[in-house]
Amino acid sequence: MELWGGETRKAVDNFPVSGEPIPAAVVHWLGRIKAAAARVNGELGLLDPALAERIAAAADQVGSGAHDDQFPIDVFQTGSGTSSNMNANEVIATLAGEGVHPNDHVNMGQSSNDVFPSAVHLAALDRTVHELLPALELLGDALAAKAEQFRDVVKAGRTHLMDAVPVTLGQEFGGYAAQVREGRARVEDTLERLGKIPLGGTAVGNGLNTHPEFAPRVRELLSAGSGLRISPPADPFEAQANRDGLVEASAALKGLAVSLTKIANDLRWMGSGPRAGLAEIFIPELQKGSSIMPGKVNPVIPEVVCQVSAQVIGNDTAITVGGMHGTFELNVQIPLLARNLLQSIALLSSSCRLFGEKCVAGIEANREVCERHGEATLAMATALNPYIGYDRATAIVKDAAASGRTLREVAREHGVDDATLDKALDLHAMAMGNRSI
Repeated sequence: MELWGGETRKAVDNFPVSGEPIPAAVVHWLGRIKAAAARVNGELGLLDPALAERIAAAADQVGSGAHDDQFPIDVFQTGSGTSSNMNANEVIATLAGEGVHPNDHVNMGQSSNDVFPSAVHLAALDRTVHELLPALELLGDALAAKAEQFRDVVKAGRTHLMDAVPVTLGQEFGGYAAQVREGRARVEDTLERLGKIPLGGTAVGNGLNTHPEFAPRVRELLSAGSGLRISPPADPFEAQANRDGLVEASAALKGLAVSLTKIANDLRWMGSGPRAGLAEIFIPELQKGSSIMPGKVNPVIPEVVCQVSAQVIGNDTAITVGGMHGTFELNVQIPLLARNLLQSIALLSSSCRLFGEKCVAGIEANREVCERHGEATLAMATALNPYIGYDRATAIVKDAAASGRTLREVAREHGVDDATLDKALDLHAMAMGNRSI
């Protein structure tokens, strides 16, 4: 049974674009906003209390996700989200029963121009707080646990993909953990502005046709019900005309995607092999890696993380362009912003959780290979610089590289005594970096 009416039918017919509806999270927040709006309008004496409660109860059903199938309009629709706002008004009016008008009652004190972007902001805020931030905490903790586990595993450092001075595997994983936690902090920094909603501005930001106490009371109800920090805008006209809070949030997600790509690719490199690659770590084996090569295993979770990161970066580009379309008193790309931002949040939430649980938590060090690579790097000669000088150390490196002999062996031939070599070429001390000469 269709609960929606004529305006929804027009929009369905007008926008057969992608076959993808607006995100369910936005629908749910439209329901929550309209439930709170009805209750506040009842308290303010603008709606009959019984009528207000019927509307609120119907909107609560929409907010709970009970009627997601009643929102068929394509996400690529009128740029203000008016079509989906009317869709919500019609569904709620039908559920509320006789005598309820979609515009006069359900939409009282509201406009698509302030309600729809408010729903988008709150959907993004909700999903970030309750899904993305916990997933990032899980991943950061998993990486930090490996940093501790691998704190004494010395290996070759690499810059420019070339041998560099030794580091520990624990230091590398500690860096990854910090990178994720810094990314999480950047995302958290956007939440205050993401929680500033334009509700109460109605059509253009001046609040025409709404009670002065309407928006504060609705925000208070929504905050109490969700536990989220929901605030008034810094300026109603700024909030109506621009979606900079969404653009900022997406930028933080893009930065996170860049970090995750770096970490995932490092793990792929270190886990490459098992015989013809670096083979410094063992990545958990989750499935067959080839339909033709027996025994082949691939780093499937890091590959997923890289793909998700690429999608998030692409989404951010579209969000950036969409954010530029605030013309005078209204941005007219809000459905696009909603689609891409909520997809990015969802993709990062699930992939970070998988990354932590199915990959990082099960990584083991190949200690023998790490130690061998640490011993083999000719960049260890850097530690000789304070004792014999850069030029003399360079000559030793060139001789060792040309002959294939060890650095220690060649250094002896160049007149470096064993006591100096033992002190300078201590792998573990070198990896720690800070030591006296």
